[in-house]
Amino acid sequence: MLIPIHDPGDPRIEPFRQVRERDLVGRQGGFMVEGEVVLAKAVAAGRHELAGLLIDEKRVAALTAILDQLPGATPVYVAAQAVLDAIVGFHIHRGILAVGRRAYEPAADELLASLPERAVVLALFGIGNHDNMGGLFRNAAAFGASAVLLGRDCCDPLYRKAIRVSVGAALTTPFAWFDEGDPIDLLRRHGFEPMALSPTASETLREVVRPPRAAVILGAEGPGLPADMLARARAVGIPMADGFDSLNVAVTAGIVLHHLTAG
Repeated sequence: MLIPIHDPGDPRIEPFRQVRERDLVGRQGGFMVEGEVVLAKAVAAGRHELAGLLIDEKRVAALTAILDQLPGATPVYVAAQAVLDAIVGFHIHRGILAVGRRAYEPAADELLASLPERAVVLALFGIGNHDNMGGLFRNAAAFGASAVLLGRDCCDPLYRKAIRVSVGAALTTPFAWFDEGDPIDLLRRHGFEPMALSPTASETLREVVRPPRAAVILGAEGPGLPADMLARARAVGIPMADGFDSLNVAVTAGIVLHHLTAG
């Protein structure tokens, strides 16, 4: 349903107004999709409901195949670039935005119980950088991880920038938050072997044979994982050249997931 918008003050496009400011205060159960590639993945996956779209009028024809997949009642607001920029609050050069509503987010215990007998998951703690979060989800999707589990000290994977950097993987990869109990105990209870990445580990990644259920545990760059978590998990390291002892956390995840899923 195409709806022309000529006035940036039109109340119908309120959710799209001043996007950056809303990013800072949160969207009360919603999220923002940006760009054609991410929109296509969100629509194809159908995991989250899209409440409305705002599109540059020059992009509509090229998006027909995607728009045709939307439920008929989904409003698609169409505006000239200048009106679009005035609504959003900056030059939106991709010309495509959508407001989504979060799907049901299961508890970590529920999500782990639903996974197949052979599975790899990422378990993340202290990841506060949205670029890193997006990269982690992108790697999880690229290497076939079944899910991502998050400590409450992590940033939101459905923040606009995290979704964009993930190339839409944050909208398609199941995730859950660790809210109750001990994460290591929870993972083991569901048959997952916790593997904590650490530059001080004596066991190297090349020595690891994938268990049926593996949980790759990663912490923030710099502080890393808490000592008690490292002590209770299987510590694994990635050998590096002299003078370096760590990698970007998303790069680390990509290397480890490739090793565990390549066989």
